[in-house]
Amino acid sequence: MADLPSSVLFCCDHNAVRSPMAEGMMKAFYGHAAYIQSAGVRNDMEIDGFSIAVCREIGVELDRHRARSFDEMQEWGDDLSGFDLVVALSPASQRQALEMTRYFHLDVEYWPVLDPTGLGESREAKLAAYRQTREQIRERIVSRFGPPDAAATG
Repeated sequence: MADLPSSVLFCCDHNAVRSPMAEGMMKAFYGHAAYIQSAGVRNDMEIDGFSIAVCREIGVELDRHRARSFDEMQEWGDDLSGFDLVVALSPASQRQALEMTRYFHLDVEYWPVLDPTGLGESREAKLAAYRQTREQIRERIVSRFGPPDAAATG
């Protein structure tokens, strides 16, 4: 876990599916070893129920997540320049992060992760798509930051 930055911001399009999953998993895996937040390019949706369901399957609670945009994040006092690492999970959020960080020395990483919204007809097919997204994010987190802290995972 030596490679864990002191603060990480995950971002995607709406802060309703992928970035809340990443934020929740990071907090569950590494506890309070780092300051973790998430944001979206836009805040026009609530947290997605399928995201809540598939994260609950692995013991990560997202029920209390409130979606927020980059603009709202800064209005609420979380300055982008204060993060060591920004992880963009969608092309639009990568563009926004690069635009907002061009004045700061800040690392922006792009992790192309499946957007499961709109995939699958049945509830089970939708859940399968969201699980695939969850696993992509989990694999990227563990390969980037190391195995989860045993104490943090219970």
